[in-house]
Amino acid sequence: MKAAALIVAAGRGTRVGGGPKQYRLLGGKPVLRRTVEAFLRHPEIDTVRCVIHPDDASEYAAAVDGFVLLDPVSGGRSRQDSVRMGLESLVGMAPDIVLIHDAARPFVCAAVIDACLKGLDAAEGAIAAMQVHDTLKRGDQQGAIAATIDRTNLWHAQTPQAFRFDAILRAHRSALGHELTDDAAVAERAGLRVVLTPGSHENVKITTIADLVDAESRVSEGQRICRTGIGFDVHRLGPGDRVIICGVEIPHDGALVGHSDADVGLHAITDAVLGAIAAGDIGTHFPPSDHRWRGADSSVFARHAAELVHARGGRIENIDVTIICERPKIGPHRPAMVAKLADIFGLQVECVSVKATTTEGLGFTGRGQGIAAQAATSISFALSS
Repeated sequence: MKAAALIVAAGRGTRVGGGPKQYRLLGGKPVLRRTVEAFLRHPEIDTVRCVIHPDDASEYAAAVDGFVLLDPVSGGRSRQDSVRMGLESLVGMAPDIVLIHDAARPFVCAAVIDACLKGLDAAEGAIAAMQVHDTLKRGDQQGAIAATIDRTNLWHAQTPQAFRFDAILRAHRSALGHELTDDAAVAERAGLRVVLTPGSHENVKITTIADLVDAESRVSEGQRICRTGIGFDVHRLGPGDRVIICGVEIPHDGALVGHSDADVGLHAITDAVLGAIAAGDIGTHFPPSDHRWRGADSSVFARHAAELVHARGGRIENIDVTIICERPKIGPHRPAMVAKLADIFGLQVECVSVKATTTEGLGFTGRGQGIAAQAATSISFALSS
């Protein structure tokens, strides 16, 4: 069947300020562009048309530049008028199905569109909706509670709202002059059967400036790519009375041997961070042949790796390190290690994991000849809009 998407973008959006909300930038793109993209990408949508305010022709052209769309049509005094005028413009195409969607819902996903289309198998209309879980109150004119509303079978209506084209066109024509809040109400008035299909908490409508700020935050988080790095390090044990692991001194009957302070935990983590940004390993940046690093505090290496991440626009999301040894016992020192690593890498302690394991007496760690560590980290980078 042939399906058309009708994007209603004729409103003024005065509560957002700074011009119609559908043309405000969201992560560097106009809100309308993001909305239209969602339908252009969907394999079941054959064509897309926008209903716009006649004063917004230039803003509209800039917002959808490069897209293959039907020419826009002008809307009317109300949203209901705008939808009806959009439907009338599709008569010559005679689509089987039309999905009507608010331009200010840029986060609609393919699954929500799929559900609406599937809902038409059993009805003349299908709308995205979310079941009400909050307690509802009716207030009086003085702002006091007048009644508690039974929320059983109550739903928040969203868009898209999908319909058999001929049926919704007739319904809108017959509703001319009535003030109805959405297209499902128009369909209900005409006696059409409309079913509820799963909406999404992400499918929010941008109405206020606070909504726009929240949407901007969501887009910024969504436009990130994550890279994972792994690191592994080993140091043998020699004479001494303490070891340094993850920046924490631990009394022991030996000391780790290395060019620097031989902090096996920090070395593994540093290599993991460097690996995630494809920047070599510790030896690349701090070669053992350089006497400057003899006995150096390994936190210098770790902070350098973190600075490289930040210089590339990255953000370290978490660190996970496992210390492999029979002794010393790591558990009593874990909180101090977590705090030290959080400080070095600028993380919340909830984003740092320090674990320990043994090799059941096997191998060089089992024989107490050395200590090993393996680490993993995730680093995210913002994508350009």
